[in-house]
Amino acid sequence: MKKVIVILLMLTGFAGGVFAQAAPIESGSHGIDPRVSAAVLQVLDEYMATFNAKDLKGWEATYQFPHYRLAGGKMSVLENAGLRDSAKVFGELQKAGWDHSQWDHRNIVQASADKVHVDTRFSRFRADGSLIGHYESLYILTKENGRWGVKFRSSYAE
Repeated sequence: MKKVIVILLMLTGFAGGVFAQAAPIESGSHGIDPRVSAAVLQVLDEYMATFNAKDLKGWEATYQFPHYRLAGGKMSVLENAGLRDSAKVFGELQKAGWDHSQWDHRNIVQASADKVHVDTRFSRFRADGSLIGHYESLYILTKENGRWGVKFRSSYAE
């Protein structure tokens, strides 16, 4: 008798309503809002332009704080802008021959209205245009207080 009741409930759709799972909440999607994509890519363009200009203040203006970076097996946290010395930040790269960098790709892999994951690869170059190296990274940008910025970077660069 129990089997008959279960079968009848299933046939009438009653069990489907009782046992159905709720639809998942869209908190990160592969369907990217073009406005979000444009805003994020603009921030990344500014990030690279200010980095290449060795403009630490401008570069940090593309961040969200606290700002996190995972590279070389170490997590670093920058609590606020203005805590680093420009000569130290860019000097070490320049000693290694670095002159400028460029994005090889920036692929938004997941997004919501206020957080985006971007699969990136960038290259570093010497002044003569010769390649130093390519570096795969994951950048997470967040929209905080109405502004998009880089919140987290996980990089294979040193």
